[in-house]
Amino acid sequence: MYSLNQALSKTLVVCCSVTLYFTGIQAVCASPEPRAYYVSHSGNDKNTGRKNTPFKTLQKINSISLHPGDSVLLKGGQTFEGTLQMHADDSGLPKRSIVISSTGKNAATINGGDLSGLVIDSAKYIRISHLSIKGSGRKNGNIYNGVLLNRCSHISIADLTINGFQKAGLLVYSSTHIDIRHVHAFENGYAGISVDSEYGKNDTRQIYIADCLAENNPGDPSNFNNHSGNGIVVGNSRHVTIDYCVATNNGWDMPRIGNGPVGIWCYEADNIKIRYCISYANKTAKGADDGGGFDFDGGVTNSIIEHCLSYNNYGSAFGIFQYKGAGPWHDNVIRNNISENDGEVSAAHAGVYIWNSTGDATQFKNFSFCNNIVYNKMGSVIHYADGQDERNAFNFYNNIFVAKDDMVSGKMGGDIFNGNTWWSLAGGFNSDSIKDFKTWVAKTGKEQKNGKITGKNVNPHLTGAGNTTLKDPHKLTAFIAAYRKMKK
Repeated sequence: MYSLNQALSKTLVVCCSVTLYFTGIQAVCASPEPRAYYVSHSGNDKNTGRKNTPFKTLQKINSISLHPGDSVLLKGGQTFEGTLQMHADDSGLPKRSIVISSTGKNAATINGGDLSGLVIDSAKYIRISHLSIKGSGRKNGNIYNGVLLNRCSHISIADLTINGFQKAGLLVYSSTHIDIRHVHAFENGYAGISVDSEYGKNDTRQIYIADCLAENNPGDPSNFNNHSGNGIVVGNSRHVTIDYCVATNNGWDMPRIGNGPVGIWCYEADNIKIRYCISYANKTAKGADDGGGFDFDGGVTNSIIEHCLSYNNYGSAFGIFQYKGAGPWHDNVIRNNISENDGEVSAAHAGVYIWNSTGDATQFKNFSFCNNIVYNKMGSVIHYADGQDERNAFNFYNNIFVAKDDMVSGKMGGDIFNGNTWWSLAGGFNSDSIKDFKTWVAKTGKEQKNGKITGKNVNPHLTGAGNTTLKDPHKLTAFIAAYRKMKK
């Protein structure tokens, strides 16, 4: 053991790959110079790993401790077998991240086979980009996640394709300050992208997900106890933003009948923002529930879905759910969105599905649904689950509601409706067998304030309603504005 008071003119100590120079009582830390490690089929693991003398395998990279500023560059267009693993001692610094990427225009492929493709455990300040991560298939032997970030921080992921894994394509677990962009996750089991944690909402936080596509993630064939086949799902987390993402054709092969998957959703989460996203043609197993577009599920608080589009999903566009045993559900907002022809297949047969199995209104409260368009030529606008109508301070205002025939099914309870436009394609108006809007207002107390009617029963003449095919979320602002314009 060295004392800083020793009269050492220039003693050199090497510890954990960091060189410490002691001069008197001062220490100067000099990190190794950053270097790039190249990996190519033409290489050899006995080489130096330089550009002209590359390594050959991922296993060689796994044996090296990477330092701040280092990079690992896989030869573009080539496939490398195995799992790339990084640990706490493979961490960068705020301005000297470690980089994992491909050389050239084409991405390199990491083939994890029956295992994961990339695992980062307890590391920080790493940038991963321009890679394809592949597994043997959710029904062909793989039983893992494709990319796993476990207890990490300050990790960025960009331009990845991930497919062939039984669990999630990408799982962010008990991690903070994660930036995910341009990930294409497909043909995975549990989900395309999953964000979760072990110890509650504070353990995973500050996650940003943008411009990602989660498609054709059918379901986990080994999971008979819970949902699978989700697009993007966030649980047990706080401060997560999902922007400009698309979820489609997920959930069609979930191996159970019961609660099912959703395109983009969250549960037991706080301060979640889902914005400018499209969720369409998502499915669920035959006879199972859900299969919807978006969902604020049990225990969600202080969250928002806005400027999004949902269409042609088996389940409802917007699931508003609170299940027994979840934390309190409160102070959530859904605004400025469009739902078109959602919910035809699963239980609700409606664009919006409201369900509370706790029997306690104090656990399910303070909800705002405003400035949305729900167009449903297949069924109702809103479905309230039978016998599960306990809730408090649910407000619906300035929405446009268009239904096939009956506008609302189930008990509306004390929910407040003001300033909404109502239209039944079958006959102008129909709610609970009441065919006249003014009679319905008088009987239910809805759409009136201070003795005056606030809503209206008119055909909104929506432009292009019923024919939506939009798949680019960056066109949503113009699309929503055009959709709202009345036909001349």
